[in-house]
Amino acid sequence: MGTWKKGVVGTLVTMVVALDIFTKSWAMTALGDRRTIELLGGLVPLTLAFNRGAAFGLRIGSNPRWVFIPVTLVAVAFLLVLIRQTSRGEHLRLVAASLILGGALGNLYDRLRWDRGVVDFIGPIDLGFMLWPIFNAADSAITTGALLLALTFWLDDSNPQRRVATVGRAEGAPMDGGPAQPG
Repeated sequence: MGTWKKGVVGTLVTMVVALDIFTKSWAMTALGDRRTIELLGGLVPLTLAFNRGAAFGLRIGSNPRWVFIPVTLVAVAFLLVLIRQTSRGEHLRLVAASLILGGALGNLYDRLRWDRGVVDFIGPIDLGFMLWPIFNAADSAITTGALLLALTFWLDDSNPQRRVATVGRAEGAPMDGGPAQPG
């Protein structure tokens, strides 16, 4: 991995993990004793919660911690491979994968340090037709990164030149569009 790529990934991952740890620490101090703080005239409530499951409290088994830790480690490995394979010009994909990686590491830190689960504190947010579940900074980074990553895949798929280059690369053709090398 080149120096530029390491710098981008290292900076974004460090920022996300640091923000996540800082905000969770603040939430545990400021929102303890079942206290809620309302921001923006009550539009964004802050309420401390511990999530032992996955997104939206999804649980697997009686102690999901030991399911989610290995799943997260596999996801981290996948993201590192994706980052390594990301070309220098694919800035949005690199940012997206870095955000997801930072968020995954932030939530993994909570799962590794205690049995209570991941600290969540933003929400629940009343959307009028439903209450959006309580989440945290890591979840926001994961969601933003996932949406950006999906956008990069969609843009690649909708760009015929990019699609041909990707298929050609998979079949052994050089990126300059020359003839495929025999396998």
